[in-house]
This record gives sequence, structure tokens and C-alpha cells, in this order.
Amino acid sequence: MAATNGQVVCNKQVILKNFVNGFPKESDMYLKTDSISLKVEQGSNAVIIKNLYLSCDPYMRIRMTPVDDPNFTAYQPGSPIQGFGVGKVVESEYPELKKGDLVWGVTGWEEYTLINNPQTLFKIQHTDVPLSYYTGILGMPGMTAWAGFYEICAPKKGEYVYISAASGAVGQLVGQFAKLFGCYVVGSAGTKEKIELLKNKFGFDDAFNYKEEHDLNAALKRCFPEGIDIYFENVGGKMLDAVLLNMRAHGRIAACGMISQYNLEHTEGVHNMMNVVYKRIRIEGLAVFDYFPQYAKFLEVVLPFVREGKVVYVEDIAEGLENAPAALIGLFSGRNVGKQVVVVARE
Repeated sequence: MAATNGQVVCNKQVILKNFVNGFPKESDMYLKTDSISLKVEQGSNAVIIKNLYLSCDPYMRIRMTPVDDPNFTAYQPGSPIQGFGVGKVVESEYPELKKGDLVWGVTGWEEYTLINNPQTLFKIQHTDVPLSYYTGILGMPGMTAWAGFYEICAPKKGEYVYISAASGAVGQLVGQFAKLFGCYVVGSAGTKEKIELLKNKFGFDDAFNYKEEHDLNAALKRCFPEGIDIYFENVGGKMLDAVLLNMRAHGRIAACGMISQYNLEHTEGVHNMMNVVYKRIRIEGLAVFDYFPQYAKFLEVVLPFVREGKVVYVEDIAEGLENAPAALIGLFSGRNVGKQVVVVARE
């Protein structure tokens, strides 16, 4: 039902049951219906948003386990999980946002969220593109791809670029940015369908299914007989080990994520690190929030790509908050094709 100012309404939520060991399961989360007042305390500087789209991202697995890292504070069992999303302001005591404004940023996995630090939200100014894109190409994953490729990897035209987990929310963009820049681009993914996407929709020069390769080192040598200049790291483990053998001198690695390690009790070691010394490879970790102050600059580059059709974006849409746990868990088996989005409400 439509909510009026100050009304108490039902609020469906996705709750973390307990901290997770190993691979997460749908049963590690449950749905709960609570209530929320759509009235913000006067002078509180807070806002209430109605969530429209939620983003499923691999880093969320890290927060399902106690972690001693201020950048990845753990979720609290018994409370709604959190992630990036798009919402509409329904009540505001924050001067920069008014009722009806559209925003993206960190929100709760629920129908309505009270946000006490709305200065972390980005106001959506451009609505001539799908709103769901602000969970992806125009939101956190897009900024991750842009910062990692342009800022950290410092590409040069004609360089050889390799991207693991290349059909995902970030990888598909890095590959297209690299092609627009004039690089040779190869990606890896885990299904035939995703390989076809990389080559036929995203314009990669080549791609391979890592699940069908018995020797990753040989696969990379086949794709990059002259070696790799830039590696956009999303996987870690054995893939990183193989890449280090195939990097060229003065190569750059943007370490964005290591999804192969998130569900392991004991993470795998990397054995080919001396290549970093021999080849003078630069490896730099990527935390996207370092680049949030450059959001306007990012939009200046990427919005024209989207509007002119120079970059395409594939989303995997799950309808309804009740399907959010399955959508999130599916990331870790590669079930999604493209950016995984959950639709809570379309308006």
C-alpha cells in the first residue's frame, strides 16, 4: 500500500541468521517482516529511503564472517544485511536531499531503510538511463572498473590485458574500457554462455572457460604468447599463480577481488611471487571508496559511453526481496550471467 508521511508500515527484511563458515547457503539468511515509521526525527539529519534495486556483490561474503578490518565490518546476526542499492527518499531531515529524490549508496536489504549518515549517498541526477544501472555500471562496480583500469593500471594503447571473472559486474566493463582504449583483451569465465558473451557482445578479442583448462599456465601462454601487460584480478589462488608466470616486464596488476578464496577456511598460498621481482611487476589493491570523491569525473567518462552505445551492460535480474538470498548465493557458483540485481520495487 502507498505510504503517507509519518505512517507506520510493514518492512520486509533479509536477516543474517548466524555467521557463515565455508560456502554460504540460502538458509544462512531468512525473511522477516518488521515495521518502520516513515517519520524522521526532526533535526536528526537522517533520511528514510524506499529501496528499489539491490546489488549482489562478492565482497558481501566477507561481511558474513567476523573480520578485523574497518573497511569490511561484519554483518550482525539477527539484523538485516547491507549492500549497495538504489532507492527513493520518502522522508528527509537532511538538507541536501528532499522527498522524491533518487539516490544510490549503502542501504539495508529491506523495503525501507532509515539512513543516519545520508552524506554517504549519491544523488541520482541522470534518469535517462535505467535506474538499475546505478547498482552496476553507474555505481560501485562501474567505479571499480574505471578506477582499476584507468587509475591503477595506467594503460597504454596496444597493451595486452587479461581479466578473470570477466563476465561479471566489473569484468565486463574493464574489458570494454580496454577495447575502447585500443588494447588487446582476453577474459576468462566459467560457462560456454559467458564465453560467448565476452566474445560476441562485449567485444573481447578472445576468451576461455577456466573450468575446461587443465593447465592455466598453458591456457594463458596460448592466449598471450608475448605475455600480459595488465591483469585485472578478481579470482586469486591458482589463477593468480598462473598469471604471474605470464606477466611481461613492468606489468601491472589491479587486485580487485579474490572470489576463489572467500569461502575457504584456509586460503591458498601464491607460489610464483618471485616473478614480481624478476619482472618488476606492480600489484596494487583496489578499494573503490578511495575513488568516490571522483564520482563526477567518472560520470563524465562513462555516461557518454552508455548513451552512445559504446559500452553495453548485461544484468541478471531477480524479482522480489524473497529471492534475494538465492541471488546472492548464486554468485559463488557462477549462476548469474552479468550483474546480479534484485528488484525490491520498481517505483
